[in-house]
Amino acid sequence: MSDDAITLPLKVFIVDDEAPARSRLKDLLADCEAQLALQLVGEASNGQEALDKLSETHAEVVLMDIRMPKMDGIELARHLNKLEHPPIIIFTTAYDSYAIQAFEQRAIDYLLKPIRLGRLFESLSRARDAVPIRTEVLQELMPEPRTHLSVHERGKVILVPIEEVLYLRAEMKYITVRTVAREYLIEESLTALEREFSIRFVRIHRSCLVAKSAISGFEKGGDEGESDWQVKLKGIAETLPVSRRQWAGVKHLGA
Repeated sequence: MSDDAITLPLKVFIVDDEAPARSRLKDLLADCEAQLALQLVGEASNGQEALDKLSETHAEVVLMDIRMPKMDGIELARHLNKLEHPPIIIFTTAYDSYAIQAFEQRAIDYLLKPIRLGRLFESLSRARDAVPIRTEVLQELMPEPRTHLSVHERGKVILVPIEEVLYLRAEMKYITVRTVAREYLIEESLTALEREFSIRFVRIHRSCLVAKSAISGFEKGGDEGESDWQVKLKGIAETLPVSRRQWAGVKHLGA
């Protein structure tokens, strides 16, 4: 890295649902500026706001609270990895022995609240040489299913609440994510999605998972000799074929 690059301010972004916590971090960052070139490029109180702003600010480091309503910081970090240039994440957390042990085992940087100036300075000083946390590592930290799917669209990452998804259908290398409002495309494995969301979705065909709560009933009719039944979904007119192999396991859901 050139000397000119080293002197450029480190672009920092704050994500915390509590305004006092964000204010505290801004004060600490201002104190750090006496010895470290920094630029606070934005802040957010929730996941979607963070993704919208980070797509535009191109922050290099995100100071992110773990415990937030609707979506925790670890899941948000997974979605941030969909950005073209994922930022370095430094988690902030109140004392949590399990989380701290997990972070230390995986060499993930974190700051304990109340955050101390010296500790923040150390983390930011190391950030230039750090690499983004791999998605696989974040999955280990968060074994429970995500609350949202993330879609990369027109240079931004859009969050789709999993509770709004009617079905997931594999088409070539993409997965079609269908809600009542529209369709999205993501690049994920249908098998992995089935494993992650097994409580919410059921397989009706080798290439399609349907939300159990979205099924309104079944009707006779199939195509290409693979299916005798079609599943009807709440909120849309489209029906989907149920393979003969899967019929026995799903027919009770239309009762």
